[in-house]
Amino acid sequence: MNNMAKAAIKRSLALNQKVAKTAANGVDWLFKRDTLIKSGRTWFELVHDGDLMSVRYYELPEEDEIELVDGTTMPIRRKQHALPLVLVPPLGVTTEAFDLMPQRSLVRYLAASGFKVYLVDWGKPKKEHGHLGLRDYTYTMLGTALEKVREHSGSRDLSMLGWCLGGLFCLLYQGQTLDKHMRNIVTVASPIDPQSGSGVVAGVVGAAQALNGPAQLVSNYSNLRLNTLDPSRLSMPPWLTTLVFKMTDPIGSVTTYWDLVTRLSDREFVESHSTTGDYLNHMLMYPGGVLKDMAVTVTDNQLAKGKVELGGNIAELDAIESNLLAFAGENDILVPPDIAEQIVDIVASKDKEFRVAPGGHMGVIIGSKAQSAVWAESVEWLAGRSGKVKVKAKAKRKVRTKVKARARPKRKTG
Repeated sequence: MNNMAKAAIKRSLALNQKVAKTAANGVDWLFKRDTLIKSGRTWFELVHDGDLMSVRYYELPEEDEIELVDGTTMPIRRKQHALPLVLVPPLGVTTEAFDLMPQRSLVRYLAASGFKVYLVDWGKPKKEHGHLGLRDYTYTMLGTALEKVREHSGSRDLSMLGWCLGGLFCLLYQGQTLDKHMRNIVTVASPIDPQSGSGVVAGVVGAAQALNGPAQLVSNYSNLRLNTLDPSRLSMPPWLTTLVFKMTDPIGSVTTYWDLVTRLSDREFVESHSTTGDYLNHMLMYPGGVLKDMAVTVTDNQLAKGKVELGGNIAELDAIESNLLAFAGENDILVPPDIAEQIVDIVASKDKEFRVAPGGHMGVIIGSKAQSAVWAESVEWLAGRSGKVKVKAKAKRKVRTKVKARARPKRKTG
């Protein structure tokens, strides 16, 4: 048999294998899609289970190393940093944002990097939660979450890392409490000064200001006032939350199904596509109380002024002294860098820094480049600021864990 015939047979076999893989993956995608979804696979301990908000603790992985998004591996750091790290996600998204896939799991990456990782889970708001506002989430709920972390870890000193509105929650909590034990804060794509910036948020604010005159005229001769509106009627339904997040990457949202068709034989790509699609298509209701408060806060540009009124509380951002690292996505059309960077000029921190990282609003924290940029840089920055702390002795206790509908590994209990 000559070389040409051998090459033809080899190509034929490769084509047959590709067709077989395409057919198998296509069947799974159409009829058994749950088998392709890999989110939420990292084990955790449930340390607090409230009416809506809960707190998770992610233990060190049992393996000696974890796999990274580029196919390489990273050894587990068994000696943990003294300061616990609390992750604060935004509203409207599920906790899978920080545990998207085994190779793209922020909680797993941070735990493997030696941090005691806690995650605030805002739960799934319903109609009866529509009245909840910024003060409820930042002062009451986040305050409770941090106390539970302190009880569980035995450490008063903490660090926080928040994405989007989660980062803003961190700042608003600290501005209201001036918690002397909140040593470090990391924000990622958090809006601060929309009036002087660009992007979608700035456009919305500009439109609101253009309508300010007519709106004032209407309010003078009617009972229509923002503060009198029922917050629950302003709640954003899950489908609209999904649309807003997809609009942060409109090109990707349009081309993703074509990519799937052309790469259906690639099992890893099909799993990634299915997992990301499941995450984006299962967004949550956005409480109207938060939207109402944000409308007032952003229109008055209170964030950029350094003082925010929250239901009788004043969040003094300009009095925050915690070490601060702020990130923005270079291609973020929702919160561009010029909107996010103003926070370093507002806070009173001596140790503060602003950095621009690859990606859009979602890509900067969950994209393929986030691991080598925001994740790795945050680990390096926090590691040098997470030294010795006073630790209280804590009693051993058992806790309950929740079980999700999809079949996944059992999670550890205390």
